[in-house]
Amino acid sequence: MYSRKPYEGPSRKLILAFDVGTTFSGISYCIVDPGEVPVIRGVSKFPAQEHVGGSNKIPSTMYYDKGGRVRAVGAETEQLHIIEKARKEEWVRLEWWKLHLRSKHLEASHFSDADLPPLPNGKLAVEVLGDFMRYLFDCAKAYIKEAHATIMWDSLEERMEFILTHPNGWEGPQQQQIRKAAELARLVPVGENGQSRVHLLTEGEASLHFCVTNIITSEKFEAMPIVCTDEPEVDDDGSVPECRGVIIIDAGGGTVDLSAYSMKLSPTSFKEVAPAECRLQGSFFVTYRAHAFLRALLANSKYGDEDALKKMADVFDKTTKLQFRNANEPQYIKFGTIRDKEPQYNIRSGQLKLSGQDVAKLFEPSVEEIIAAFEVQRKAASMPITCVFFVGGFAASDWLHSSLSKHMSSLGITFCRPSQHVNKAVADGAISHYLDRLVSARAARFTYGTSCCYTFNPYDKEHNSRRLTAFTSLSGDQWLPNGFCSILTRGTEVSEQQEFRSAFYQEVANLSACKSVEVEIVAYRGTLQCPLWMDREKDSYTELCTIFADTSKLTSSLQPCQRPNGLAVYYTLTFDVIMLFGLTELKAQISWKENVRLNLVDWPLSLCLTYQIPHFRRAWRSGESLKVGGGEAVC
Repeated sequence: MYSRKPYEGPSRKLILAFDVGTTFSGISYCIVDPGEVPVIRGVSKFPAQEHVGGSNKIPSTMYYDKGGRVRAVGAETEQLHIIEKARKEEWVRLEWWKLHLRSKHLEASHFSDADLPPLPNGKLAVEVLGDFMRYLFDCAKAYIKEAHATIMWDSLEERMEFILTHPNGWEGPQQQQIRKAAELARLVPVGENGQSRVHLLTEGEASLHFCVTNIITSEKFEAMPIVCTDEPEVDDDGSVPECRGVIIIDAGGGTVDLSAYSMKLSPTSFKEVAPAECRLQGSFFVTYRAHAFLRALLANSKYGDEDALKKMADVFDKTTKLQFRNANEPQYIKFGTIRDKEPQYNIRSGQLKLSGQDVAKLFEPSVEEIIAAFEVQRKAASMPITCVFFVGGFAASDWLHSSLSKHMSSLGITFCRPSQHVNKAVADGAISHYLDRLVSARAARFTYGTSCCYTFNPYDKEHNSRRLTAFTSLSGDQWLPNGFCSILTRGTEVSEQQEFRSAFYQEVANLSACKSVEVEIVAYRGTLQCPLWMDREKDSYTELCTIFADTSKLTSSLQPCQRPNGLAVYYTLTFDVIMLFGLTELKAQISWKENVRLNLVDWPLSLCLTYQIPHFRRAWRSGESLKVGGGEAVC
């Protein structure tokens, strides 16, 4: 079993982890005491679920009244008297609202905003998230007070840390919204001090920590033989490698997240060996396709109205989908009473009969996307993958499990699904991440850098093709615009404290232009190993944020340079752009020297907005990259 170390912090603290899912959500917590070994617990009692023993999740469903006020959340929304009151008072029911927050880069042809229930009038998705987080907090408060005494909660209320998880594919803008929602939910005060108690974590990394503490280090797993792949299993010197490649597949309600790591068990440590993957093909989309299938199937049936179809889709979601195991056996959706029948549509005694093959087709896109994402990650990994762990609510589907197992078996890869608690992997794993920090290095998902100008080289074929775009800089050089300078390339293994930096300079006509510096951080999402030009594959470049630095004190030390025409002067401002990616959020910095003193401006990229800025001349010259210094941002 995994042996957790005693907590080394200076004082008692309460750690709360919220797993806000597309379909279901959960809470885990841990009270840490100096010198004591922490114990991870789950909140297992929620309003309207008191009669359900050990339930650790609630539906991510909400009711709002016409005034935009929350009237019911979670299991409360499934109570008959709430449903009746909602119908009479015309409340708005929200399901799958988390998908309104998704990264648009995850957009797929099978789904759009039009397919989601609309938000209440005047409500933003971040406000809905804030309302839901507040409900989770209140539930955690009531549960912990009952389990550990009110006085304990009161003593820790100002010393709480929050771990908020999100899909692998969510980026700076989505992380910014999560942090904003934490403030709206009054989890922490507005400002930097409050945000220092909020920690963001990908669902993939949270699931890894769950697997380590509940599966990988268990005696049962240690006794399990690892199936060998066709890949070489020895190092160059003929020895057996001490690290093995593993992939965690976290299949949830909205997304499926895949994360690849090298695994070392003595001592326990992990390094990410391929960029994380994320697909919009969670369990919700199987139900979504079922609803569309039923609408077409029953178009001319007396049961083809939207109310009946919605009821059938709900029954499919809660029973048929979960019980489906065999494509050669008929499946049933029990939606009515014994009097409901329409034989020509296979409806008898309140049950709709479907062929197993038709139900299998509803799963097919999810299976194919997961396998495709797995193959991308397996091939990108810097070492052979020998084992895959399958967790998340969607992992409970036997059909999905068996479909993926066939693919893994064909590759000689061990495929492991926990026998229980797969739906609490993220919340428990988030607490484990806070306590154990088992991942020592991560892989950059994209190539990150900034725009720049290149000094024109007449001997370069590409430069010659662009000679008409060249312009004369203040120093008299010929510069080419639309360049891209990579600072951190896709797939690079990055440790927590590792810096990636490039030096840049800016030429300006007067000192007033040197009082501040703005640098746009850009992500390249294409396939080129070394992207150089931003006017190629334009859609592959995305602005993440802009770093701002106050360099006004630097102006007194800048020396004027004579322009080639001899009639005017110019000034050169030099600086470094630094990127850090060792933690779960990307951070960018600008630094410069001022009176032989290093100045640094720090920007977490999830906390800054992207602004359009005027044309800003940057260049490479004599092998140097050009940029600006003195600020930091989280992207």
